[in-house]
Amino acid sequence: MRRVQASEITQVVKELTIKANYEIPPETVALFKEAAQREESPVGREVLQQILLNVEIAQKEQMPYCQDTGVTVVFIEMGQEVIIEGGSLVDAVNEGVRQATNEGFLRASMVWDPLFERKNTGDNTPAVIHTEIVPGDRVKITVAPKGAGSENTSRLAMLKPADGWEGAKRFILETVKNAGPNACPPLTVGVGIGGNFELCAYLAKKALLRPHGERHSDPLIAKVEEELIEDINKLGLGPMGFGGTVTAVDVKVEMYPCHIASLPVAVNIQCHASRHAERII
Repeated sequence: MRRVQASEITQVVKELTIKANYEIPPETVALFKEAAQREESPVGREVLQQILLNVEIAQKEQMPYCQDTGVTVVFIEMGQEVIIEGGSLVDAVNEGVRQATNEGFLRASMVWDPLFERKNTGDNTPAVIHTEIVPGDRVKITVAPKGAGSENTSRLAMLKPADGWEGAKRFILETVKNAGPNACPPLTVGVGIGGNFELCAYLAKKALLRPHGERHSDPLIAKVEEELIEDINKLGLGPMGFGGTVTAVDVKVEMYPCHIASLPVAVNIQCHASRHAERII
């Protein structure tokens, strides 16, 4: 068995949380540049140039790319041969988020008691943590801050099997259309299909972590992704909703077997601030 100290988890989560908020992944920046070349709307092109400038300033000045530093979503792939020593995994992750919020000057956006007093926790904890046990003796940590603007426009539907692909596609396109400018396009759209109520939502969120521009390994699903990108960009929302031909820079679909009587579909919309950072311990 390999032993990993909780303090190391904390340090890695802190560094990744700050990095994810300050630096947009290079492959995402490449998509923005490509989009700026093909956007037909002059206003849309100007918006994309402003986005690229914002990317440059945030990285150069080491400051948050967006004022909404979001819910800190942490994906952990925990090797089954790893033992965490010196504290619990959850506490270690939240301590990393707490330190990152204070040291990285990130906005604290989490509130206790969602319905009544809604008092701010003051340090952007607790994080939302997804843990998967995998073979091996390594720990992979991915931090993906998720702002409320895009998250609030995300949707889940329990469709009928008879709705099929056309019904699923109609729901996906309606979700993006209804999001409008509120989700701060150009978007990355994560889609989860199958599983059950909670799993399809997780699949949609996890789909957003796949590197931009990388199609699914299954040719059928890859074809679905390409079809969705084309149809979403025909909606005409454009960058920041000002109109144009680039509403989404990428669509990523993940599927899972489901019950014979179900067709769960979830759409997790990501704004242009498609932020995530990862490291293997």
